[in-house]
Amino acid sequence: MIAWFAGIFYLPRLFVYHAMTQEKSCSAMLKIMERRLLFFVTPFAILTLVFGVLTIVEYGREWFRHSMWLHYKLVFVIVLYLYHGLCFKLLADFKHDRNKRSDRFYRYFNEFPVLMLLAIVLLAVLKPSL
Repeated sequence: MIAWFAGIFYLPRLFVYHAMTQEKSCSAMLKIMERRLLFFVTPFAILTLVFGVLTIVEYGREWFRHSMWLHYKLVFVIVLYLYHGLCFKLLADFKHDRNKRSDRFYRYFNEFPVLMLLAIVLLAVLKPSL
């Protein structure tokens, strides 16, 4: 999970730099870095999913049913997987020089997983009875 988040935090920062650059050589280098990073962290996202499901299975159906905090946490996790998928689309836009978004957009885009992680950690630590 840590490796996946490291990539999710860093990739949008590369998008910020890519949106700001006008140099072809810099753009080409960023395309390589973005692609390698995304394809490096994707297996960690898959492993996070596998181990998360195994943990739920291990604790059992009854625990899952009564842990409403976990249901909310899983909604945030699903949103993060959608975010990860969107990164593939943005990567393709940069690859084909179709990016229409500003560096400012990517700066905000970069903050989104931080907020999701904060919510996920708070739910996991506090385990509120919702």
